[in-house]
Amino acid sequence: MFVENFIGWFLRYKAKAYLKFEGFDNTLLPPNPPLDNTGLYVHIPFCKGLCPYCSFHRFEFHEDTTRIYFKALRKELKIYKDMGYKIGEVYIGGGTPTIMMDELIDTICLIHKLFSPGDISVETNPDHITKKDIALLVDMGVSRISVGIQSFDDTILRLIGRYDRYGSGSEIKSRLLDVMGDADTLNLDMIYNFPIQTRSMLETDLDVIEEIRPGQVTFYPLMVPDATKKRMSKLMGKISYKKESTFYRIIQDRLSNNYTPSSAWCFSKENSGMIDEYIVSHDQYVGAGSGSFGLIGNTIYSNTFSIKEYVEQLASGRLPLKSKKTFSVKEMARYTFLMNLFGLEMKRGDFKKRFGRDVCSIRLGGLECLFFLLIGGIHIDKDMVRVTHKGMYYWVIMMREFFIGVDNFRETSRKDLLKEDSQLKNR
Repeated sequence: MFVENFIGWFLRYKAKAYLKFEGFDNTLLPPNPPLDNTGLYVHIPFCKGLCPYCSFHRFEFHEDTTRIYFKALRKELKIYKDMGYKIGEVYIGGGTPTIMMDELIDTICLIHKLFSPGDISVETNPDHITKKDIALLVDMGVSRISVGIQSFDDTILRLIGRYDRYGSGSEIKSRLLDVMGDADTLNLDMIYNFPIQTRSMLETDLDVIEEIRPGQVTFYPLMVPDATKKRMSKLMGKISYKKESTFYRIIQDRLSNNYTPSSAWCFSKENSGMIDEYIVSHDQYVGAGSGSFGLIGNTIYSNTFSIKEYVEQLASGRLPLKSKKTFSVKEMARYTFLMNLFGLEMKRGDFKKRFGRDVCSIRLGGLECLFFLLIGGIHIDKDMVRVTHKGMYYWVIMMREFFIGVDNFRETSRKDLLKEDSQLKNR
């Protein structure tokens, strides 16, 4: 466990520096769009209920606010089109993007009109896994539908507040079986390493997945930021990583019978190309929607987390940018190393073309490269750097800590929104 603990500590330490954002002068715009196609992430921050483990940017659903938000969102998309951005793939997440299907469909229609993207992925929850809703999305050119399942175990579902909202594990399984094959790719989002989760519970989840045979499965480790630790501890007990590696190896072994890894925690059948982590698939991406992030050039931008401010800025014709972080060349090289290899391989030539030096250059973080070579986490040949079977878990640890750092930034950014949260709930 020493190596795993060290990797977790190192990424935790680095994430704090990497995620120190500064205020953004919103009279300015991001840099000119890249020449190549850019990824687009669209955030819909509304849910019918808020899960206790989740620290994504979200508000409880209210119809009037949601319609106002979608209208502002479409204005933001038009601004990026006017700036000359070309979008290759689109990821729509939340929250619950399908919470108002008519507004979502209108937004997807606009995306097609503005950008003509190649592929679109939409997240949803088990209550929207119906033939009608799936058909609506497929008719709109959605090639991938990602369903937040988390677990099929009823004890876990009750504790995290999803049993009453979405039904039992067996009911969810039945809905999934009913729509299997209706979309090009149906991805199941699962979570493992809940404090109360046993090996038997995890094996049962994997049994259900083997029976359903979706096109793709994404198995996230439980990622609990500082703001939700106490809440989760009260519900399930203390968060621990002691059994995480054992659980991950079980997932690796069981899914290897039917799936190929697309990333360290996403497992796909053939022709299931898109994955949830658009930050891995795209060197450059735009974030649209309240609380979303974009990376253009060497700078990460964050939109405002306030719905009120988001709507007001777009009503005045301005992008709702709130903060930014500009990476040094070395920081950008390390970020690229982390993200590209989370996708399990990286072309050495592409890295050298971008940064002017080889991936193992001491000036660009070569010590990290050497470290992972020595512990058997990566393999390097003439043209490629590849993550080994053993190394996949090391990247799970690093991405877990990176995303916890992002979640901590979200919670810090949301501290001033408690009053706004309350106002939205009481409308």
